[in-house]
Amino acid sequence: MHSAAAETKAVTTESGKMAPTLQELAKPSDVKIESNNDKFAERYARQYNSWKETSKSTEIVPAIEVDPRMIVLWGGYAFSKEYNKPRGHFYAVTDVRNILRTGAPMDANGGPQPMACWTCKGPDVARLIAEWGEEGYFNGKWAKGGAEVVNSIGCADCHDTTSQDFAEGKPALRIARPHVLRALDAISKDFPQLDKTDKRAAVCANCHVEYYFDKNVTNNVVFPWFNGVDVDGIEKYYDDIEFKDWVHSVSKAPMLKAQHPDYETWSLGIHGKNGVTCIDCHMPKVQGADGKVYTDHKIGNPFDAFESTCANCHDQSKEKLQSIVASRKHDIKDVMIKLEDQLVRAHFEAKAAWDAGATEAEMKDALQAIRHAQWRWDYSAAGHGGHIHAPDVLLKVIASGLDRAADARAKLAAILVKHGVQTPVQVPDISTAELAWKAIGIDIEKERADKEKFLKEVVPQWNKEALDKGLILEAPPAK
Repeated sequence: MHSAAAETKAVTTESGKMAPTLQELAKPSDVKIESNNDKFAERYARQYNSWKETSKSTEIVPAIEVDPRMIVLWGGYAFSKEYNKPRGHFYAVTDVRNILRTGAPMDANGGPQPMACWTCKGPDVARLIAEWGEEGYFNGKWAKGGAEVVNSIGCADCHDTTSQDFAEGKPALRIARPHVLRALDAISKDFPQLDKTDKRAAVCANCHVEYYFDKNVTNNVVFPWFNGVDVDGIEKYYDDIEFKDWVHSVSKAPMLKAQHPDYETWSLGIHGKNGVTCIDCHMPKVQGADGKVYTDHKIGNPFDAFESTCANCHDQSKEKLQSIVASRKHDIKDVMIKLEDQLVRAHFEAKAAWDAGATEAEMKDALQAIRHAQWRWDYSAAGHGGHIHAPDVLLKVIASGLDRAADARAKLAAILVKHGVQTPVQVPDISTAELAWKAIGIDIEKERADKEKFLKEVVPQWNKEALDKGLILEAPPAK
């Protein structure tokens, strides 16, 4: 989720396409969306039960505690408080409620995040946009949707669950989020006209994408694809509109935060270019115990169903292919850590330059280089499975990030010498999360205490209201 402090200016891109104005946002409509996943448990038992298996993804891995460099890289931004590796779709609502990034709003108008932070979390979002219109949905704080967005990512996120086709057992694929349809149009993918393969990939682009909240309008979600989906095209768009997610608390650089550009990197890589989609690898056709074939909805690891996934294209053994993927993952992680180290140093070198009296004019180019370098790290790090989707794309992006980090540090070195600062600049000990939080001024115990109070006092009220309305049959899991 992006910070509510993001800023933009209006601009027309080279393609002539641009983000929507307030007047262009979708109005309330008569689109019907049945968002309660449990209502399909009996009619589509195989698909529902396999979707329910995403609930087995119970482990919470605190990524920033495993790698405390990230706490510094996101200094001044909510991601520096808590960022966990993703769990199964079943926990989408639970995890956004529990994460420290959403704060501890005690009423509908409190908290640090806008309503748009719910947008990828479940089919209630599409229901609310249809009922309220985009302006009505996006306007306001995140807590406004607490008792409304209560069904985790499920059936109506991808299917027209109220259609005759769906009732007859047909896929009835649909994208009901207007901002997603606009984004696909920007890259010449008119959803109704797409073939089955492209539609199956596009529904995943409801969520597995890079996006920002357009503060110039009403914090509505926009995909920055107007110059293309590659790292350079998106960066140019952000630079042209002078967008920033936040100002870094250490370096004062105007920063960008990537979300999870999986659709983008997939489409640029070998799988995307060959028409191998998310569905082919993560939702294969499988045969049940009764002999009937259905689409597995547990969004699993392709190697868990190797004969139905990878083996359709690859003739290597499962073990051989796993070894290749593991090697690529190791290589990507290795250079990614090198880039993180360079960025951490650059942020503290910039702080030393400011402390020594450097001017905004002196610092502008160095800060822009930090912004561009970290954007490339984040574009690579924020995605899911890029090491298997498009390893060549990630390695190229990270390499260009290392180049820009070197440029930033070279510019900072000249500024530091000019202002008589002795180098190398001392970097605080950030070997643990506790030390890193201290280095950038986060009182993590207070953040956790505030969140606990919110979870104890506010969330039960949300659950009761949703149950009373019949939006859910049982409350989302607490953890």
